[in-house]
Amino acid sequence: MRTALSIAGSDSSGGAGIQADIKTMLANGAFAMTAITALTAQNTTGVRDIQEATPAFLAGQIDAVFEDIRPDAVKIGMVSSTPLIDVIVERLTFYKANNIVVDPVMVATSGSELMRSDAVDALQNRLIPLATVITPNIPEAQVLSGLTIHTEQDMVDAAKAIGDACGCAVLLKGGHSVSDANDLLYDQGAVQWFRGRRIPNPNTHGTGCTLSSAIAANLAKGFSLAESVERAKAYISGALGAMLNLGKGSGPMDHGFDLHSAFAEEART
Repeated sequence: MRTALSIAGSDSSGGAGIQADIKTMLANGAFAMTAITALTAQNTTGVRDIQEATPAFLAGQIDAVFEDIRPDAVKIGMVSSTPLIDVIVERLTFYKANNIVVDPVMVATSGSELMRSDAVDALQNRLIPLATVITPNIPEAQVLSGLTIHTEQDMVDAAKAIGDACGCAVLLKGGHSVSDANDLLYDQGAVQWFRGRRIPNPNTHGTGCTLSSAIAANLAKGFSLAESVERAKAYISGALGAMLNLGKGSGPMDHGFDLHSAFAEEART
């Protein structure tokens, strides 16, 4: 069985972060391993508290994985500070890690900030250049490119700016647009669109984590980048379309919903 490592924060509500990554990687046929960057107290409505791992402990987790079960792919999610980014860069460089997927998580779906402002520079200039592909949404791509995005041509321009500057492929997710969910893959000058309809589902907690983890799992299994993106997008679209709720939904995002129960059902079918 192919293996994938998630380096990310924990989500106590189980819908995003490390918990989402484990569920997604397993459902997509890869054995999931983890290196936790931070513990969070959060649910679908917001992040209440964050307790970071120390750089030394994060390094120890990464070493423990690579020294025993080398990952076929690595997904990197929430990393909130520069010292943690530096550790990840140093360790992944040391181990010559392959198939690195970076989800540049800056703000949670609920609107809570997950990255310190000083860490954005480290993310952009040290971590992203190691990536095979990064998966920013439109607000994140605006920060990374310095451009404003309103149209599909704006998406192309921003993805090109990021990809050319950082030397990696860019999957710019279009889910923040109003009328569609079209994603753009920019890879070494080539542009490929992955078209998708907007699904009227308010339960979007963890979708970014899930997409990047599904891409990593499929890269680990030997699929090309374009194939991995296509499979990951079909997976998450099917799950959102299932419209599954768990528990008593009482808030703007239907508390208790677990997208991954739908993912598991989608994978079985």
